[in-house]
Amino acid sequence: MSAKKKDCPYLERDISWMYFNRRILQEACKESVPLLERLSFLGIYSNNLDEFYRVRVASQNRVAEWGEKSGNEEAVKAKKTVRQISRLYSRYLKDYEDTVHDVYEELARQNIFLINDAEADAGQREFLRSYYHSNLEGLIVPVSFSSVKHLDHESDESIYMAVRATRMSVSGKKMYEYAYFELPVQSCGRFVRLPDRDGRNYIMYLDDVVRCSLGYIFEGLGYSDMEAYAFKFTRDAEMEIDDDRRNGILQKISKGLKSRKKGAPLRVLYDESMPEDLQRRVLSKLDLDKNDTVVRSGRYHNHKDLMKFPDCGRNELKFKPMPPIRREMFDGEGSVLEKIRMQDRFLHVPYHSFSSFIRVLHEAAISREVTSIKITLYRLAKDSKVVKSLIGAARNGKKVTVVIELLARFDEESNMVWAQKLQEAGVKVIFGVEGLKVHSKVVYIGMKKGPDIACISTGNFHEGNARTYTDCIIMTASRRIVRDVDMLFDFIEKPYIPEHFKELLVSPNDMKRRFISLINAEIRNKRAGKPAYIKMKVNHITDPVMVKKIYEAAANGVKIDMVVRGNCSVVTHGHPAGANIRINGIIDRYLEHSRIFVFAAGGQEKVFIGSADWMPRNLDNRIEVVAPVYDPAIKQEMIRIVDYGLRDVRQGRLVDGTGDNSPWTCEDPLPAGSQEALYSHYHQLEEEEKQN
Repeated sequence: MSAKKKDCPYLERDISWMYFNRRILQEACKESVPLLERLSFLGIYSNNLDEFYRVRVASQNRVAEWGEKSGNEEAVKAKKTVRQISRLYSRYLKDYEDTVHDVYEELARQNIFLINDAEADAGQREFLRSYYHSNLEGLIVPVSFSSVKHLDHESDESIYMAVRATRMSVSGKKMYEYAYFELPVQSCGRFVRLPDRDGRNYIMYLDDVVRCSLGYIFEGLGYSDMEAYAFKFTRDAEMEIDDDRRNGILQKISKGLKSRKKGAPLRVLYDESMPEDLQRRVLSKLDLDKNDTVVRSGRYHNHKDLMKFPDCGRNELKFKPMPPIRREMFDGEGSVLEKIRMQDRFLHVPYHSFSSFIRVLHEAAISREVTSIKITLYRLAKDSKVVKSLIGAARNGKKVTVVIELLARFDEESNMVWAQKLQEAGVKVIFGVEGLKVHSKVVYIGMKKGPDIACISTGNFHEGNARTYTDCIIMTASRRIVRDVDMLFDFIEKPYIPEHFKELLVSPNDMKRRFISLINAEIRNKRAGKPAYIKMKVNHITDPVMVKKIYEAAANGVKIDMVVRGNCSVVTHGHPAGANIRINGIIDRYLEHSRIFVFAAGGQEKVFIGSADWMPRNLDNRIEVVAPVYDPAIKQEMIRIVDYGLRDVRQGRLVDGTGDNSPWTCEDPLPAGSQEALYSHYHQLEEEEKQN
């Protein structure tokens, strides 16, 4: 290893992701977490792995295959990373399966019984017979393995049952026939609740309901015996985007989505009890290569469905509800737009209700004082109130401009539909920038008279996300910020005309340069004996330049405290500067998603919020926005969010590059988790504002 590498250790992004996902598994292991929430964490862990393999492992495999013969350095590194991922996957799989077993046993102690097909008694089998004819009949159509060359047209979002059916020949010899079918989870759900009995709840996997129903599915074919085993595969989900300039962007994305559905399988899980002859038929139809992952697993796959496990009305086995707080300043009398023009406002969802932001858009849509609305949209809810407000604004004669990102992974199809509806309503729709994802979350509201308004968010304007993701939205009439937000839309529409943003940090223009400048200022202040520190809360830190800069600042004595949810390439364990760098990873009921940056600035703290993580894609390949926070009260609230995260010893784990995920410690711990503490704080704040 070179001296340079030793000075600046760098943990590969995908390995750090495996460590992050393990923290979710560790939450599922905690007996202090309510039982049904432990099931949910197991589902999240499983779902995360599916997406990770579909996208990240797929990319690594592609790089490995591309340079395999040439010995290309990137290909060698990719192959090494895939092997390391496989080792970690195998190591964590045992913990995962043990945790599933433990949780199921605890469910039984709570009189919630998950039974399989062999355990169903006569009364339950009669219920299942009726269930099949009422709900499943016609949804399951077996396909013979001998009839298909490859499983090209099958979705990797589904679970499949491979069936070996036995027929007796005239001579009395056993003859096997093989088929498969998709479990109709989307139509029926993954779990079927059987009739309660003697105060006990009974639940069965759909897999086992179907096993009980094999005789009905293959009725009349003369089989003497049938056995069914689950398997699941994950495809490469990276789209091949056509670069033919004659095709419109909508057509390109639509074509790319079709290519995704045909992506090569790269991970297969199958029931380890599946007979070898049936295994061979399953694997032969998936056209695997040596870099792909084949896992002998348990009886059930696709545990993401555990996120929707029936609660049986047992609310005491779930987190205590924390209903979103409706802010008086948004819900009271008078114009909310005028309130924002008088003083900056903020929301922190899901602690605060997202409906307050919807009210801002609603008033803008119908107000005679509003002339225009501009907004960037990355992900949208299924029945989006945001879009309905924008369509209403257009119909009311406002000039509405929507920048919609068609390449928001796994939401491309939904975003195309919304884009067409907006266009039909007379909204000017801009499909981002060729070669640059528009990931910024901003709104501009133009007024007839007086100052205009801008909103800057750390997360999507998405009602569903706002119930589970922690994000901050700041609303301001500060002329210097509003001017830059308005300019941003000109830049998005004409990205090759240079724009100079005075207040906003905008990528790919100059965000990285300005962050580096802020860090350099901390180094200079430390040398000059002035207050010097950096506190931040982000999702990911993997940009090599920023990682190196963190080491440089820490080596110069700048204290760096971070709350990092996911990928983190900074290694503090065994590093000389590690004593000045502390990183907490928090997993709790909500997904930590806000990005907040605090710089000591010699005693005059500078605070920024925005959409960008410190990853190459955010700083170099996307249009992102980070904005300064000027209002003193809001500034203190943003600092509080970071500080609470750094004091969270209940939910925090030490992120140091080892993957150990040791419990977080600090000198001044909160008596509760940071999420619970913030919720209590906002309740108290709201009560004080009502009294004033």
